[in-house]
Amino acid sequence: FVGSERELLENHLEHNRLTVRHKVAGLTLDLATQRLGNSHTSAAGIVKHLSEVEGWWFRRFLNGEEWTGVSTKENPDAEFDIDANETVETLLDEYDKACELSRSICKNFQLDDLSKRPYRNDLSPSLRWLYLHMIEEIARHNGRLDIYREHLDDTTDRD
Repeated sequence: FVGSERELLENHLEHNRLTVRHKVAGLTLDLATQRLGNSHTSAAGIVKHLSEVEGWWFRRFLNGEEWTGVSTKENPDAEFDIDANETVETLLDEYDKACELSRSICKNFQLDDLSKRPYRNDLSPSLRWLYLHMIEEIARHNGRLDIYREHLDDTTDRD
């Protein structure tokens, strides 16, 4: 409950990242890839998507890397598609690696530092904005994962 602004932002981001792992752990691949609607979204797809989001914001924008991710014009939802060689554990491991890489990149920036690559309207977000955005992004998906777990195997946060 107490700390510097950066410590509080990083702790909230880490809590949300760990919650992703907690909410997906224990799902079989069959359950994790079930879709509840017409979209490409599944619990496993959300994990893969969040790995991509880490790369998109921290590698591509903040660090200025030539990072493109898996989605293409032909398949804009590729980040939600699960390949035959992917499992729940490999997806969670890739998510952990993406988060670790993001952490290592962020160590080189201060909260007011701007991303090396501009985003919209040639504006570059600050690391502070990126932290806030990622907290919001992951929290929204954690809410979806709550719904998936409840529908897939009756698991709730109380379990």
